[in-house]
Amino acid sequence: MVEGTNFEMAIDLLCCHLGISEDEAKQQLGIKTDTHTQQQISEMQQALMGLTNDK
Repeated sequence: MVEGTNFEMAIDLLCCHLGISEDEAKQQLGIKTDTHTQQQISEMQQALMGLTNDK
């Protein structure tokens, strides 16, 4: 994610000085996070590797 690298310092400052989470900081900066999609990708990879008990 290119936006993440460009805003990394701003994200860190918001997290440290305001005590908010990284996701909240990204939301404040207007950076879209697609954590749901990332979670789905991770679950699919685990299922393909046979690491989950889903049948």
